[in-house]
Amino acid sequence: MVRALRTRDVETVAHVRPDSPQLPEWRRRFEGLGARVDTTPWQPAPLAATLSTLRPEVVFALLGTTRARARRARATGVGDAGYEAIDYGLTMLLLNAARDCGSRPRFVYLSAVGARETTRNAYLAVRARVERTLRGGELPYTIVRPSFITGPDRDDFRLGERIGARVVDGVLSVLGLVGGRRLRERYRSTSNVVLAAGLVRVGLDPGYANRTVESEELR
Repeated sequence: MVRALRTRDVETVAHVRPDSPQLPEWRRRFEGLGARVDTTPWQPAPLAATLSTLRPEVVFALLGTTRARARRARATGVGDAGYEAIDYGLTMLLLNAARDCGSRPRFVYLSAVGARETTRNAYLAVRARVERTLRGGELPYTIVRPSFITGPDRDDFRLGERIGARVVDGVLSVLGLVGGRRLRERYRSTSNVVLAAGLVRVGLDPGYANRTVESEELR
């Protein structure tokens, strides 16, 4: 995302949590791309103060965790790091700070294909709740719903997601041959680089304000 924004010469502030063990590396990489690095704590008052100072035009909300990370956090006594706390709680914290910052930025939210509140999948249910909040909120928004995010160029290796992507892509290839092209385009996997470019494109285009963008529109 940072690289995609800087390629377009967009002034970019990249957030890294202050307690990240990789902060020096991320700072080196982001500043090397010409972005500023922000380390505001994930707390209401500091985050609101930072956004009020920055007065952004667009906020890209890409927060998310995994079940494995949540299990590790519980095992080490860090606390709740599950979908409810991270994917929903921190996104709402960021949304509230954006709403109150004074510049009325567009909130570009990374959701997921298949998000709906009636699902038993906790990951998708949380994203559907965020989507509902955005549609009923005060800020302009763009909701982006990719399918599996994978590829050898992804920084975070997720074995289950990669295997799932290969299986789904294989099935969709067959469907595409028998007339299921639209289904194939919506659900087939995409790489992080393609997704980032798509997010930047729709996030900066006024024509995508207050819209839900499906996978096939990102490529």
